Amino acid sequence: MDISRAEQRILHLLAQGGRIEIERSENKKVENAFCFTRDGWVYPDFDIDLFRRLKRLKAIKSSDGHPYRISEKGLRLVRSQLNNR
Repeated sequence: MDISRAEQRILHLLAQGGRIEIERSENKKVENAFCFTRDGWVYPDFDIDLFRRLKRLKAIKSSDGHPYRISEKGLRLVRSQLNNR
């Protein structure tokens, strides 16, 4: 399965120890999503549409109310690179 370059970048960040945190509105809908690197920096090119695409692909998952992390399917989707530049 092919994934876009933006999805690929986010999956690399998550595979290296990053996380996705979401904010919900009062009616429990996802309002904002933020992607944090393992160092705690916010990735700027991440938006709610990209979050929904990754979730629809089942490349990310959350359990027990924790932040979203890369799933096993996401690890299979991400292509390994010698240097992650």
